Amino acid sequence: MNGNQNYMDDIRIIIAGGGTGGHLYPAIAIGEALQARNPRVNIHYVGSTFGIEYEVLPVKSLPHTLIPIRGIQRGFSPNALGKNLILPYRYLISSAKTKILFQEFNPHVVVGTGGYASALPVKIALKQNIPILLQEQNSYPGITTRLFSEKAKVVCIAFDEVKDHLKGNCINTGNPTRKELCNGYHSNMAESFQLDPEKKTIFLFGGSQGSTPLNIIMDKSIQSFQQEKIQVLWQTGYNHFSQFQHHDSDSVRVVPYINQMAAAYASSNLIISRAGALTLSEISLCGKPSILIPFPAAAGNHQMKNAQAFAHADAAHIIEEKNLTSFHFVESVLSLLRNKNKLDQMAQQTKSLSKPEATTAIVDQILQLIQ
Repeated sequence: MNGNQNYMDDIRIIIAGGGTGGHLYPAIAIGEALQARNPRVNIHYVGSTFGIEYEVLPVKSLPHTLIPIRGIQRGFSPNALGKNLILPYRYLISSAKTKILFQEFNPHVVVGTGGYASALPVKIALKQNIPILLQEQNSYPGITTRLFSEKAKVVCIAFDEVKDHLKGNCINTGNPTRKELCNGYHSNMAESFQLDPEKKTIFLFGGSQGSTPLNIIMDKSIQSFQQEKIQVLWQTGYNHFSQFQHHDSDSVRVVPYINQMAAAYASSNLIISRAGALTLSEISLCGKPSILIPFPAAAGNHQMKNAQAFAHADAAHIIEEKNLTSFHFVESVLSLLRNKNKLDQMAQQTKSLSKPEATTAIVDQILQLIQ
């Protein structure tokens, strides 16, 4: 790209996606990698006022626009019905705000990483003949990817089976992950989380929003781990924190959300989590053994498929949510923590599944669209 340096200096790229960390953090990883390639590339993020990006993007001081868009609320409660009634109004506001952004920013490329906030920028880009690239994290594609894959220049995927559900130019790059995830040190866990680096530590989290079943099973099991002198780093999610924060102690760190995921991964001997594609990409990048509890209502049962890929490689142990009892959970955790050879083997197998060059490959595809 050296010969195009002057041309590249004026590149403007919109990266749209969010709602959950699974859509937002790939967007940030791609944006950071683009600017690492050329610091003068201008990135503008688009997300939802109802997503995690509402908190994360301002903290990171990243240029962004938040639009008031969200999905249809399920159920017939007055609250759900009320939110659904104002959906058309929210759509009009979001559409107007996005069109103004396009007029002012005039992007060369639009990148969609999924979530409701990505659909409008992708749709407007297509109408304006601006090339789009979609990045699909999961083994079953989200609705935005399914709607626009045929007209996208490129769809970057992480699972070959996604091709069965999409039309268009699909390239298996793997999922983009943040470089800093590998920068944590186990010895720093006392500073980061006030936990003892000499003790075995499990890290439980249910994604950026938290998981009720995972929080409940830890609530029922925490005493057993304390009796075994096992430390727990527990991310509850903001909505669940007040219910479980009373467990915080010298050996249990209960937090609503962790920004320093590199430190959290480095501090842990065993991960307990859902099986979202981004989570698994991060776990594999860091080479961490895990117990995976797939979300049973995930579209196309993609979390189970994700988890099975790890289990078949002897990289993870699966507990189905329907079988999630305190006894089974505690026994599974303890049997792994007591078997260092097994943990080391799982760590090696997990690391072998990682695609550390995924972000670079996606950036290459984006830059090819503006040559």
